[in-house]
Amino acid sequence: QVQLVESGGGSVQPGGSLRLSCAASGIFLSINTVAWFRRAPGKEREFVANITTFGTTNYADSVKGRFTISRGNAMVYLQMNSLQPEDTAVYYCNARRGAGYPFGPWGQGTQVTVSS
Repeated sequence: QVQLVESGGGSVQPGGSLRLSCAASGIFLSINTVAWFRRAPGKEREFVANITTFGTTNYADSVKGRFTISRGNAMVYLQMNSLQPEDTAVYYCNARRGAGYPFGPWGQGTQVTVSS
């Protein structure tokens, strides 16, 4: 599978916003579902959001209404608004053909830190 590269992380205060980017080719996006995951220190990696080849989006309950995943120009974005300290984590993007298919290898991710 094609290696994805995530970027856009940083440090913000509670209530702030960030936009993460996940680079991929247009062809790759046409045949794969792309998902964002995150891993906080000492915790397991957890699902955040995904977008299917048809444009259908899904969100974890913890980010519903605050985060928006979108697709365009060989990129998948995660707009993160109303950030809270609990959102602090390393964020990763990954992809798979669909439900029941394996994800690809994990990259380095991008750090998001929310603190006062």
